[in-house]
Amino acid sequence: MTPAERVESCDWEALAEQINEQGYALTQPLLDESACSQLIDLYSKPDRFRSRVIMARHNFGRGEYQYFAEPLPSIVKALRKSFFPRLAVIANEWAPRLKQKDRFPASLDEFLEECRKKHQELPTPLMLRYVRGDYNCLHQDLYGEIAFPLQTACVLSRNRRDYEGGEFLLTEQRPRMQTRGHAISIEQGQFIIFPNRWRPVAGSRGDYRINVRHGVSTLRAGNRYCLGLIFHNAK
Repeated sequence: MTPAERVESCDWEALAEQINEQGYALTQPLLDESACSQLIDLYSKPDRFRSRVIMARHNFGRGEYQYFAEPLPSIVKALRKSFFPRLAVIANEWAPRLKQKDRFPASLDEFLEECRKKHQELPTPLMLRYVRGDYNCLHQDLYGEIAFPLQTACVLSRNRRDYEGGEFLLTEQRPRMQTRGHAISIEQGQFIIFPNRWRPVAGSRGDYRINVRHGVSTLRAGNRYCLGLIFHNAK
């Protein structure tokens, strides 16, 4: 079974329920060790990437990441295309709850055409690398007028074997409440699905919108590689 087929085989009803109840969901491992190693090997090939960001130069944290160039690696392209229709269903269910008029198409190609019309044409899938002492500050991945409300990330390294620490961090700022946080350990090949900016939560007077940010805690040892799938393109 290919990684894209594994995405299709996920229990999407259960994943949607997790996202709505706790603000994120974890899939079963969708990439095996060989696929993870192949992606990690790409990191040292600069011709596969369009830009490299050293986080400390921009006060983003410590560590670095690279955005893939076109054409995307076949596995990255296939994963992005297979996740999108499933996540679009959730996004369209959220839209009226967030009081948003726009709806998302059923296919990634249609959505990327909408991005193109807004001059957002640069691919945003990326790989991140952390070594001991590195971390990623809380942030949101917004690159233009169009922003798809969900994204995914897959840890390619082996937790507790290749690295220690480096938990995925997710915070929610609810109105008139203290910030709520999650520190999530992700096993090799698992994808975490999470909001890139907002999500709706039911309240006593109807739905309200909460602000969401994500990051990575300090790596205590080793090396941690991560694949990030963002569905809107950048300017």
